[in-house]
Amino acid sequence: MRGGDSFDSDADADGDGDGDGAASSSSSPPAIQEHAAAAAADHQGSSQYHTDTSSTTSPLPHNANPARQCRDIFWLLIFVLHLLVFGSGLALLGANRFKKADRLNIDRFTNLTLSATALAPPPPPPPAAEDPSRHTETFWPFYGVAAGIGLVVAWSWLALLGRHAELMMRVSVHGLTTYLAVVSVFCFWAHHFFWGVTFAVGAALQFVYLLSVFDRFPFTMLVLQKSVKMVWSLPEVVWVVYTFTVVMLCWFVLWSFGVAGIVALSIDVNGRWWLIVVFSVSLFWTGAVLCNTVHVIVSGMVFLVLLHGGRRASTMPSKPLLRTLRHALTTNFGSICYGSLFTAAIRTLRWMIRGVRSRIGNNECLLCCIDFFFHLVETLVRFFNKYAYVLIAVHGKSFNRSARDAWELFQSTGIEALVAYDCSGAVLLMSVILGGLIAGTGTGVWVWFKRSDKVIMVSTTAMLVGMILVGLAVVVVESAVTSIYICFAEDPTLIERWDPEFFSQLSEALHQRLQYRSARARQAFNNRLPDLTTI
Repeated sequence: MRGGDSFDSDADADGDGDGDGAASSSSSPPAIQEHAAAAAADHQGSSQYHTDTSSTTSPLPHNANPARQCRDIFWLLIFVLHLLVFGSGLALLGANRFKKADRLNIDRFTNLTLSATALAPPPPPPPAAEDPSRHTETFWPFYGVAAGIGLVVAWSWLALLGRHAELMMRVSVHGLTTYLAVVSVFCFWAHHFFWGVTFAVGAALQFVYLLSVFDRFPFTMLVLQKSVKMVWSLPEVVWVVYTFTVVMLCWFVLWSFGVAGIVALSIDVNGRWWLIVVFSVSLFWTGAVLCNTVHVIVSGMVFLVLLHGGRRASTMPSKPLLRTLRHALTTNFGSICYGSLFTAAIRTLRWMIRGVRSRIGNNECLLCCIDFFFHLVETLVRFFNKYAYVLIAVHGKSFNRSARDAWELFQSTGIEALVAYDCSGAVLLMSVILGGLIAGTGTGVWVWFKRSDKVIMVSTTAMLVGMILVGLAVVVVESAVTSIYICFAEDPTLIERWDPEFFSQLSEALHQRLQYRSARARQAFNNRLPDLTTI
Protein backbone atom coordinates (compact mmCIF):
# COMPACT_ATOMS: atom_id res chain seq x y z
CA MET A 1 0.00 0.00 0.00
CA ARG A 2 1.14 3.52 -0.68
CA GLY A 3 0.87 6.13 2.04
CA GLY A 4 -1.63 8.38 0.26
CA ASP A 5 -4.89 6.97 1.65
CA SER A 6 -6.32 7.60 5.08
CA PHE A 7 -8.32 5.49 7.47
CA ASP A 8 -11.66 6.11 5.86
CA SER A 9 -10.71 6.61 2.24
CA ASP A 10 -12.57 3.45 1.22
CA ALA A 11 -15.12 5.46 -0.77
CA ASP A 12 -12.42 7.17 -2.80
CA ALA A 13 -12.41 6.04 -6.40
CA ASP A 14 -8.73 6.91 -6.58
CA GLY A 15 -7.82 4.73 -3.61
CA ASP A 16 -4.85 2.39 -3.59
CA GLY A 17 -5.12 -0.92 -5.28
CA ASP A 18 -2.03 -2.75 -4.13
CA GLY A 19 -2.93 -6.19 -2.92
CA ASP A 20 0.47 -6.90 -1.46
CA GLY A 21 -0.96 -8.63 1.61
CA ALA A 22 1.52 -7.00 3.96
CA ALA A 23 -0.94 -7.32 6.80
CA SER A 24 -0.74 -11.08 6.62
CA SER A 25 2.90 -11.08 7.60
CA SER A 26 3.57 -13.08 10.73
CA SER A 27 6.67 -11.14 11.74
CA SER A 28 6.65 -8.86 14.75
CA PRO A 29 7.92 -5.29 14.63
CA PRO A 30 10.19 -3.75 17.24
CA ALA A 31 7.16 -2.20 18.95
CA ILE A 32 6.14 -5.60 20.29
CA GLN A 33 9.57 -6.23 21.71
CA GLU A 34 9.65 -2.73 23.15
CA HIS A 35 6.50 -3.41 25.14
CA ALA A 36 7.75 -6.79 26.26
CA ALA A 37 11.00 -5.21 27.40
CA ALA A 38 9.05 -2.66 29.41
CA ALA A 39 7.04 -5.40 31.08
CA ALA A 40 10.20 -7.35 31.90
CA ALA A 41 11.84 -4.27 33.36
CA ASP A 42 8.85 -3.56 35.62
CA HIS A 43 8.38 -7.15 36.69
CA GLN A 44 11.54 -9.19 37.11
CA GLY A 45 11.19 -12.87 36.51
CA SER A 46 8.68 -12.52 33.68
CA SER A 47 9.55 -14.09 30.37
CA GLN A 48 9.91 -11.76 27.41
CA TYR A 49 7.84 -12.35 24.31
CA HIS A 50 10.40 -13.37 21.64
CA THR A 51 9.71 -12.73 17.99
CA ASP A 52 11.60 -12.35 14.78
CA THR A 53 12.83 -8.78 14.33
CA SER A 54 13.59 -9.03 10.65
CA SER A 55 10.41 -7.12 9.72
CA THR A 56 10.15 -3.37 10.11
CA THR A 57 6.46 -3.07 9.32
CA SER A 58 5.71 -0.82 12.30
CA PRO A 59 6.79 2.81 12.13
CA LEU A 60 7.51 2.73 15.83
CA PRO A 61 11.26 2.70 16.52
CA HIS A 62 12.92 0.51 19.04
CA ASN A 63 13.62 2.26 22.34
CA ALA A 64 16.24 0.77 24.56
CA ASN A 65 15.01 2.76 27.56
CA PRO A 66 11.40 1.80 28.33
CA ALA A 67 11.05 4.36 31.15
CA ARG A 68 8.00 6.57 30.59
CA GLN A 69 7.88 10.34 30.76
CA CYS A 70 4.94 12.68 31.21
CA ARG A 71 3.62 13.81 27.84
CA ASP A 72 1.54 16.83 26.79
CA ILE A 73 1.95 18.46 30.20
CA PHE A 74 0.66 21.80 28.88
CA TRP A 75 -2.77 20.30 28.14
CA LEU A 76 -2.82 18.59 31.52
CA LEU A 77 -2.35 21.98 33.18
CA ILE A 78 -5.02 23.53 30.95
CA PHE A 79 -7.49 20.79 31.91
CA VAL A 80 -6.80 21.17 35.64
CA LEU A 81 -7.11 24.96 35.37
CA HIS A 82 -10.37 24.48 33.45
CA LEU A 83 -11.75 22.31 36.25
CA LEU A 84 -10.83 24.91 38.88
CA VAL A 85 -12.26 27.87 36.96
CA PHE A 86 -15.44 26.21 35.79
CA GLY A 87 -15.95 24.44 39.11
CA SER A 88 -15.78 27.78 40.92
CA GLY A 89 -18.16 29.35 38.42
CA LEU A 90 -20.66 26.51 38.80
CA ALA A 91 -20.55 26.75 42.58
CA LEU A 92 -21.17 30.51 42.49
CA LEU A 93 -24.00 30.31 39.96
CA GLY A 94 -25.71 27.53 41.87
CA ALA A 95 -25.34 29.20 45.27
CA ASN A 96 -26.58 32.53 43.87
CA ARG A 97 -30.16 31.24 43.74
CA PHE A 98 -30.11 28.44 46.27
CA LYS A 99 -33.16 29.02 48.50
CA LYS A 100 -32.92 32.77 47.86
CA ALA A 101 -33.10 34.77 44.64
CA ASP A 102 -29.85 36.51 43.64
CA ARG A 103 -28.14 35.77 46.93
CA LEU A 104 -24.73 36.91 45.61
CA ASN A 105 -26.15 39.78 43.51
CA ILE A 106 -24.84 38.22 40.28
CA ASP A 107 -27.81 39.22 38.13
CA ARG A 108 -26.74 42.86 37.99
CA PHE A 109 -23.39 41.93 36.40
CA THR A 110 -24.92 39.60 33.82
CA ASN A 111 -27.60 42.09 32.88
CA LEU A 112 -25.07 44.88 32.47
CA THR A 113 -22.81 42.67 30.32
CA LEU A 114 -25.56 41.41 28.08
CA SER A 115 -27.10 44.85 27.65
CA ALA A 116 -23.74 46.37 26.74
CA THR A 117 -23.19 43.76 24.03
CA ALA A 118 -26.75 44.12 22.69
CA LEU A 119 -27.45 40.44 23.33
CA ALA A 120 -30.43 41.26 25.52
CA PRO A 121 -32.70 44.21 26.26
CA PRO A 122 -32.26 46.17 29.51
CA PRO A 123 -33.29 44.12 32.54
CA PRO A 124 -36.87 44.50 33.75
CA PRO A 125 -37.48 46.05 37.16
CA PRO A 126 -37.26 43.55 40.03
CA PRO A 127 -40.56 41.92 41.00
CA ALA A 128 -42.34 43.08 44.08
CA ALA A 129 -42.36 39.61 45.61
CA GLU A 130 -39.75 36.86 45.32
CA ASP A 131 -40.69 33.99 42.98
CA PRO A 132 -39.84 30.70 44.74
CA SER A 133 -39.93 28.83 41.43
CA ARG A 134 -36.79 30.64 40.22
CA HIS A 135 -34.47 28.96 42.71
CA THR A 136 -31.70 26.46 42.08
CA GLU A 137 -33.45 23.72 44.05
CA THR A 138 -36.44 23.96 41.68
CA PHE A 139 -34.45 22.67 38.70
CA TRP A 140 -31.71 20.65 40.39
CA PRO A 141 -33.91 17.51 40.85
CA PHE A 142 -34.58 17.41 37.10
CA TYR A 143 -30.90 16.78 36.45
CA GLY A 144 -30.91 14.12 39.14
CA VAL A 145 -33.58 12.31 37.13
CA ALA A 146 -31.49 12.69 33.96
CA ALA A 147 -28.44 11.20 35.67
CA GLY A 148 -30.54 8.35 37.05
CA ILE A 149 -32.01 7.49 33.65
CA GLY A 150 -28.61 7.72 31.99
CA LEU A 151 -27.08 5.49 34.65
CA VAL A 152 -29.80 2.84 34.26
CA VAL A 153 -29.47 2.87 30.46
CA ALA A 154 -25.67 2.68 30.61
CA TRP A 155 -25.43 -0.16 33.09
CA SER A 156 -28.32 -2.06 31.46
CA TRP A 157 -26.61 -1.75 28.08
CA LEU A 158 -23.37 -3.04 29.56
CA ALA A 159 -25.09 -5.95 31.35
CA LEU A 160 -27.12 -7.07 28.31
CA LEU A 161 -24.16 -6.73 25.97
CA GLY A 162 -22.52 -9.91 27.22
CA ARG A 163 -25.56 -12.08 26.42
CA HIS A 164 -27.25 -10.30 23.51
CA ALA A 165 -24.49 -8.33 21.78
CA GLU A 166 -25.90 -8.49 18.25
CA LEU A 167 -29.44 -7.68 19.40
CA MET A 168 -28.25 -4.65 21.37
CA MET A 169 -26.34 -3.32 18.38
CA ARG A 170 -29.32 -3.75 16.06
CA VAL A 171 -31.58 -2.00 18.56
CA SER A 172 -29.15 0.91 18.67
CA VAL A 173 -28.92 1.18 14.88
CA HIS A 174 -32.60 0.88 13.98
CA GLY A 175 -33.99 2.29 17.22
CA LEU A 176 -32.21 5.60 16.80
CA THR A 177 -33.95 6.41 13.51
CA THR A 178 -37.37 5.58 14.94
CA TYR A 179 -36.71 7.46 18.17
CA LEU A 180 -35.59 10.60 16.32
CA ALA A 181 -38.74 10.53 14.20
CA VAL A 182 -41.01 10.08 17.23
CA VAL A 183 -39.32 12.90 19.15
CA SER A 184 -39.69 15.12 16.08
CA VAL A 185 -43.45 14.49 16.02
CA PHE A 186 -43.80 15.38 19.71
CA CYS A 187 -41.79 18.57 19.19
CA PHE A 188 -44.14 19.67 16.41
CA TRP A 189 -47.12 18.79 18.60
CA ALA A 190 -45.69 20.98 21.41
CA HIS A 191 -45.13 23.85 18.89
CA HIS A 192 -41.33 23.66 19.14
CA PHE A 193 -40.88 23.84 15.37
CA PHE A 194 -37.13 24.43 15.34
CA TRP A 195 -36.44 21.29 17.36
CA GLY A 196 -39.05 19.36 15.40
CA VAL A 197 -37.25 20.18 12.16
CA THR A 198 -33.88 19.40 13.77
CA PHE A 199 -34.90 15.92 14.89
CA ALA A 200 -36.68 15.23 11.59
CA VAL A 201 -33.53 16.12 9.63
CA GLY A 202 -31.51 13.95 12.03
CA ALA A 203 -33.84 11.00 11.40
CA ALA A 204 -33.56 11.50 7.64
CA LEU A 205 -29.76 11.70 7.73
CA GLN A 206 -29.60 8.62 9.93
CA PHE A 207 -31.81 6.70 7.50
CA VAL A 208 -29.70 7.77 4.50
CA TYR A 209 -26.51 6.81 6.29
CA LEU A 210 -27.88 3.35 7.11
CA LEU A 211 -28.74 2.80 3.45
CA SER A 212 -25.24 3.84 2.35
CA VAL A 213 -23.43 1.44 4.71
CA PHE A 214 -25.96 -1.39 4.95
CA ASP A 215 -23.65 -3.85 3.18
CA ARG A 216 -20.96 -3.26 5.84
CA PHE A 217 -23.07 -4.32 8.80
CA PRO A 218 -22.25 -8.09 8.71
CA PHE A 219 -18.54 -7.39 9.03
CA THR A 220 -19.16 -4.65 11.60
CA MET A 221 -21.26 -6.96 13.75
CA LEU A 222 -18.56 -9.63 13.55
CA VAL A 223 -15.91 -7.20 14.85
CA LEU A 224 -18.21 -5.94 17.60
CA GLN A 225 -19.10 -9.47 18.74
CA LYS A 226 -15.44 -10.46 19.01
CA SER A 227 -14.68 -7.24 20.87
CA VAL A 228 -17.47 -7.95 23.35
CA LYS A 229 -16.03 -11.43 23.79
CA MET A 230 -12.67 -9.90 24.66
CA VAL A 231 -14.18 -7.40 27.10
CA TRP A 232 -16.20 -10.00 28.98
CA SER A 233 -13.12 -12.17 29.35
CA LEU A 234 -11.69 -9.31 31.44
CA PRO A 235 -14.27 -8.63 34.18
CA GLU A 236 -11.95 -6.18 35.93
CA VAL A 237 -12.31 -3.65 33.11
CA VAL A 238 -16.08 -3.60 33.67
CA TRP A 239 -15.44 -2.54 37.25
CA VAL A 240 -13.23 0.23 35.90
CA VAL A 241 -16.28 1.54 34.03
CA TYR A 242 -18.39 1.46 37.20
CA THR A 243 -15.69 3.32 39.12
CA PHE A 244 -15.29 6.06 36.52
CA THR A 245 -19.06 6.40 36.29
CA VAL A 246 -19.13 7.22 40.00
CA VAL A 247 -16.36 9.78 39.46
CA MET A 248 -18.37 11.34 36.62
CA LEU A 249 -21.45 11.49 38.83
CA CYS A 250 -19.49 13.34 41.51
CA TRP A 251 -18.52 16.05 39.01
CA PHE A 252 -22.04 16.04 37.63
CA VAL A 253 -23.46 16.94 41.06
CA LEU A 254 -21.52 20.21 40.94
CA TRP A 255 -22.23 20.79 37.24
CA SER A 256 -25.99 20.28 37.60
CA PHE A 257 -26.02 22.54 40.68
CA GLY A 258 -24.51 25.37 38.66
CA VAL A 259 -26.60 24.80 35.53
CA ALA A 260 -29.78 24.69 37.64
CA GLY A 261 -28.75 28.09 38.94
CA ILE A 262 -28.29 29.32 35.35
CA VAL A 263 -31.76 28.10 34.35
CA ALA A 264 -33.18 29.96 37.37
CA LEU A 265 -31.44 33.25 36.48
CA SER A 266 -33.64 36.25 35.71
CA ILE A 267 -31.52 37.37 32.75
CA ASP A 268 -32.68 37.16 29.14
CA VAL A 269 -33.16 33.69 27.69
CA ASN A 270 -30.37 34.25 25.13
CA GLY A 271 -27.93 34.96 27.92
CA ARG A 272 -28.91 31.78 29.73
CA TRP A 273 -28.48 29.77 26.55
CA TRP A 274 -24.97 31.17 26.00
CA LEU A 275 -23.97 30.27 29.56
CA ILE A 276 -25.42 26.77 29.19
CA VAL A 277 -23.53 26.22 25.92
CA VAL A 278 -20.24 27.25 27.54
CA PHE A 279 -20.70 24.99 30.54
CA SER A 280 -21.95 22.15 28.32
CA VAL A 281 -18.69 22.29 26.36
CA SER A 282 -16.87 22.03 29.68
CA LEU A 283 -18.95 18.99 30.65
CA PHE A 284 -18.31 17.42 27.26
CA TRP A 285 -14.55 17.81 27.61
CA THR A 286 -14.58 16.44 31.15
CA GLY A 287 -16.70 13.47 30.10
CA ALA A 288 -14.48 12.85 27.06
CA VAL A 289 -11.38 12.84 29.27
CA LEU A 290 -12.91 10.24 31.59
CA CYS A 291 -14.12 8.13 28.63
CA ASN A 292 -10.71 8.20 26.98
CA THR A 293 -8.98 7.40 30.26
CA VAL A 294 -11.09 4.24 30.36
CA HIS A 295 -10.17 3.74 26.69
CA VAL A 296 -6.45 3.81 27.50
CA ILE A 297 -6.85 1.48 30.49
CA VAL A 298 -8.90 -1.09 28.56
CA SER A 299 -6.61 -0.86 25.52
CA GLY A 300 -3.59 -1.56 27.70
CA MET A 301 -5.30 -4.60 29.21
CA VAL A 302 -6.43 -5.98 25.84
CA PHE A 303 -2.97 -5.50 24.35
CA LEU A 304 -1.36 -7.33 27.28
CA VAL A 305 -3.79 -10.23 26.97
CA LEU A 306 -3.16 -10.60 23.24
CA LEU A 307 0.57 -10.11 23.62
CA HIS A 308 1.02 -12.76 26.30
CA GLY A 309 -1.49 -15.23 24.90
CA GLY A 310 -4.21 -15.04 27.55
CA ARG A 311 -5.23 -13.57 30.87
CA ARG A 312 -3.67 -16.41 32.86
CA ALA A 313 -0.44 -16.77 30.88
CA SER A 314 2.73 -17.23 32.94
CA THR A 315 4.39 -14.28 31.19
CA MET A 316 1.54 -11.92 32.12
CA PRO A 317 2.78 -9.09 34.39
CA SER A 318 1.50 -9.12 37.94
CA LYS A 319 -1.40 -6.72 38.61
CA PRO A 320 -1.73 -5.60 34.97
CA LEU A 321 -4.81 -3.49 35.66
CA LEU A 322 -3.04 -1.41 38.30
CA ARG A 323 -0.11 -0.97 35.92
CA THR A 324 -2.25 0.38 33.07
CA LEU A 325 -4.31 2.46 35.50
CA ARG A 326 -1.18 4.04 36.95
CA HIS A 327 0.15 4.98 33.52
CA ALA A 328 -3.23 6.36 32.40
CA LEU A 329 -3.58 8.64 35.41
CA THR A 330 0.03 9.85 35.48
CA THR A 331 2.33 9.85 32.45
CA ASN A 332 -0.44 9.46 29.84
CA PHE A 333 -3.06 11.78 31.32
CA GLY A 334 -1.84 14.91 29.53
CA SER A 335 -2.11 13.14 26.17
CA ILE A 336 -5.62 12.00 27.06
CA CYS A 337 -6.68 15.57 27.92
CA TYR A 338 -5.23 16.84 24.65
CA GLY A 339 -6.83 14.23 22.41
CA SER A 340 -10.22 14.47 24.14
CA LEU A 341 -10.54 18.12 23.16
CA PHE A 342 -10.40 17.54 19.38
CA THR A 343 -10.87 13.87 18.46
CA ALA A 344 -14.66 13.59 18.87
CA ALA A 345 -15.41 16.70 16.80
CA ILE A 346 -13.11 15.61 13.98
CA ARG A 347 -14.57 12.09 13.93
CA THR A 348 -18.13 13.45 13.71
CA LEU A 349 -17.21 15.83 10.89
CA ARG A 350 -15.47 13.01 9.09
CA TRP A 351 -18.49 10.68 9.24
CA MET A 352 -20.75 13.46 7.93
CA ILE A 353 -18.47 14.16 4.95
CA ARG A 354 -18.14 10.46 4.19
CA GLY A 355 -21.92 10.03 4.25
CA VAL A 356 -22.43 12.91 1.81
CA ARG A 357 -19.52 11.81 -0.37
CA SER A 358 -20.88 8.28 -0.81
CA ARG A 359 -24.23 9.59 -2.13
CA ILE A 360 -23.00 12.18 -4.66
CA GLY A 361 -22.72 9.90 -7.67
CA ASN A 362 -21.20 11.36 -10.86
CA ASN A 363 -21.60 15.06 -10.07
CA GLU A 364 -18.00 16.10 -10.79
CA CYS A 365 -18.32 19.68 -9.52
CA LEU A 366 -19.90 18.74 -6.20
CA LEU A 367 -17.53 15.80 -5.84
CA CYS A 368 -14.55 18.12 -6.28
CA CYS A 369 -15.79 20.42 -3.50
CA ILE A 370 -16.50 17.53 -1.14
CA ASP A 371 -13.11 16.00 -1.91
CA PHE A 372 -11.42 19.22 -0.85
CA PHE A 373 -13.06 19.09 2.59
CA PHE A 374 -12.56 15.33 2.73
CA HIS A 375 -8.79 15.56 2.31
CA LEU A 376 -8.63 18.50 4.71
CA VAL A 377 -10.33 16.43 7.40
CA GLU A 378 -8.17 13.43 6.57
CA THR A 379 -5.10 15.56 7.20
CA LEU A 380 -6.45 16.32 10.66
CA VAL A 381 -7.25 12.65 11.19
CA ARG A 382 -3.57 11.86 10.74
CA PHE A 383 -2.90 13.74 13.98
CA PHE A 384 -6.22 13.16 15.81
CA ASN A 385 -7.63 9.61 15.76
CA LYS A 386 -8.92 7.16 18.34
CA TYR A 387 -6.25 4.57 17.56
CA ALA A 388 -3.71 6.87 19.18
CA TYR A 389 -5.06 5.87 22.61
CA VAL A 390 -3.90 2.28 22.08
CA LEU A 391 -0.33 3.37 21.35
CA ILE A 392 -0.48 5.81 24.25
CA ALA A 393 -1.38 2.91 26.54
CA VAL A 394 1.27 0.59 25.09
CA HIS A 395 4.22 2.93 24.45
CA GLY A 396 3.45 6.07 26.46
CA LYS A 397 4.15 8.51 23.61
CA SER A 398 2.53 11.90 23.07
CA PHE A 399 -0.91 12.04 21.48
CA ASN A 400 0.09 13.51 18.12
CA ARG A 401 2.98 11.11 17.69
CA SER A 402 0.82 8.14 18.65
CA ALA A 403 -1.86 9.21 16.17
CA ARG A 404 0.73 9.65 13.41
CA ASP A 405 2.34 6.29 14.19
CA ALA A 406 -1.04 4.55 14.09
CA TRP A 407 -1.86 6.22 10.76
CA GLU A 408 1.48 5.18 9.27
CA LEU A 409 1.15 1.66 10.67
CA PHE A 410 -2.22 1.17 8.98
CA GLN A 411 -0.94 2.71 5.76
CA SER A 412 2.15 0.51 5.58
CA THR A 413 0.25 -2.70 6.26
CA GLY A 414 -2.93 -2.00 4.29
CA ILE A 415 -5.12 -2.42 7.38
CA GLU A 416 -6.62 1.04 6.79
CA ALA A 417 -8.68 -0.49 3.96
CA LEU A 418 -10.28 -2.77 6.55
CA VAL A 419 -10.67 -0.01 9.12
CA ALA A 420 -12.39 2.19 6.52
CA TYR A 421 -14.88 -0.59 5.81
CA ASP A 422 -15.70 -1.12 9.49
CA CYS A 423 -18.61 0.95 10.90
CA SER A 424 -18.26 -0.12 14.52
CA GLY A 425 -17.44 3.43 15.66
CA ALA A 426 -20.62 4.77 14.06
CA VAL A 427 -22.74 1.97 15.53
CA LEU A 428 -21.40 2.64 19.03
CA LEU A 429 -22.04 6.38 18.55
CA MET A 430 -25.65 5.54 17.71
CA SER A 431 -25.91 3.72 21.05
CA VAL A 432 -24.59 6.82 22.82
CA ILE A 433 -27.01 9.17 21.05
CA LEU A 434 -29.95 6.84 21.69
CA GLY A 435 -29.08 6.68 25.39
CA GLY A 436 -28.87 10.46 25.52
CA LEU A 437 -32.25 10.82 23.80
CA ILE A 438 -33.85 8.46 26.31
CA ALA A 439 -32.44 10.46 29.23
CA GLY A 440 -33.42 13.78 27.62
CA THR A 441 -36.99 12.81 26.76
CA GLY A 442 -37.56 11.06 30.09
CA THR A 443 -36.49 14.21 31.91
CA GLY A 444 -38.35 16.43 29.47
CA VAL A 445 -41.68 14.70 30.18
CA TRP A 446 -41.39 15.51 33.89
CA VAL A 447 -40.31 19.09 33.20
CA TRP A 448 -43.26 19.53 30.84
CA PHE A 449 -45.70 18.92 33.68
CA LYS A 450 -43.76 21.01 36.22
CA ARG A 451 -42.29 23.92 34.23
CA SER A 452 -43.28 23.70 30.57
CA ASP A 453 -41.48 26.96 29.75
CA LYS A 454 -38.11 25.36 30.61
CA VAL A 455 -38.62 21.98 28.91
CA ILE A 456 -36.25 22.58 25.98
CA MET A 457 -33.47 24.12 28.06
CA VAL A 458 -33.50 21.33 30.66
CA SER A 459 -34.09 18.37 28.32
CA THR A 460 -31.27 19.29 25.92
CA THR A 461 -28.74 19.49 28.75
CA ALA A 462 -30.19 16.29 30.22
CA MET A 463 -29.56 14.62 26.86
CA LEU A 464 -25.88 15.57 27.07
CA VAL A 465 -25.70 14.04 30.55
CA GLY A 466 -27.21 10.78 29.31
CA MET A 467 -24.82 10.64 26.34
CA ILE A 468 -21.77 10.99 28.56
CA LEU A 469 -22.90 8.29 31.00
CA VAL A 470 -23.76 5.85 28.20
CA GLY A 471 -20.47 6.75 26.49
CA LEU A 472 -18.56 5.55 29.55
CA ALA A 473 -20.18 2.13 29.11
CA VAL A 474 -19.73 2.00 25.33
CA VAL A 475 -16.06 2.95 25.36
CA VAL A 476 -14.94 -0.46 26.65
CA VAL A 477 -16.12 -2.08 23.42
CA GLU A 478 -14.56 0.64 21.29
CA SER A 479 -11.27 0.15 23.14
CA ALA A 480 -11.31 -3.55 22.30
CA VAL A 481 -12.04 -2.79 18.63
CA THR A 482 -9.15 -0.35 18.29
CA SER A 483 -6.77 -2.67 20.15
CA ILE A 484 -7.65 -5.59 17.89
CA TYR A 485 -6.88 -3.56 14.76
CA ILE A 486 -3.58 -2.27 16.15
CA CYS A 487 -2.52 -5.80 17.11
CA PHE A 488 -3.60 -7.15 13.72
CA ALA A 489 -1.46 -4.50 12.03
CA GLU A 490 1.61 -4.92 14.25
CA ASP A 491 1.58 -8.71 14.55
CA PRO A 492 -1.28 -10.74 12.99
CA THR A 493 -0.16 -13.89 14.87
CA LEU A 494 -1.45 -12.29 18.09
CA ILE A 495 -5.00 -12.39 16.69
CA GLU A 496 -4.45 -15.84 15.19
CA ARG A 497 -3.37 -17.24 18.54
CA TRP A 498 -6.33 -15.66 20.32
CA ASP A 499 -9.06 -16.65 17.81
CA PRO A 500 -7.96 -18.53 14.65
CA GLU A 501 -11.40 -18.35 13.04
CA PHE A 502 -11.62 -14.60 13.55
CA PHE A 503 -8.11 -14.22 12.15
CA SER A 504 -9.16 -16.04 8.97
CA GLN A 505 -12.24 -13.85 8.65
CA LEU A 506 -10.19 -10.66 9.07
CA SER A 507 -7.61 -11.82 6.53
CA GLU A 508 -10.29 -12.71 3.99
CA ALA A 509 -12.06 -9.39 4.51
CA LEU A 510 -8.77 -7.53 4.07
CA HIS A 511 -8.05 -9.40 0.85
CA GLN A 512 -11.49 -8.51 -0.50
CA ARG A 513 -11.13 -4.83 0.37
CA LEU A 514 -7.74 -4.60 -1.32
CA GLN A 515 -9.16 -6.26 -4.43
CA TYR A 516 -12.09 -3.84 -4.39
CA ARG A 517 -9.75 -0.86 -4.19
CA SER A 518 -7.64 -2.21 -7.02
CA ALA A 519 -10.72 -2.61 -9.21
CA ARG A 520 -11.91 0.93 -8.37
CA ALA A 521 -8.48 2.35 -9.19
CA ARG A 522 -8.40 0.56 -12.56
CA GLN A 523 -11.92 1.75 -13.36
CA ALA A 524 -11.04 5.36 -12.51
CA PHE A 525 -7.90 5.18 -14.64
CA ASN A 526 -9.77 3.69 -17.61
CA ASN A 527 -12.43 6.41 -17.38
CA ARG A 528 -9.80 9.14 -17.49
CA LEU A 529 -7.65 7.50 -20.19
CA PRO A 530 -9.62 8.95 -23.16
CA ASP A 531 -9.21 12.46 -21.75
CA LEU A 532 -5.48 11.94 -21.35
CA THR A 533 -5.04 10.69 -24.93
CA THR A 534 -6.73 13.78 -26.37
CA ILE A 535 -4.32 16.17 -24.67
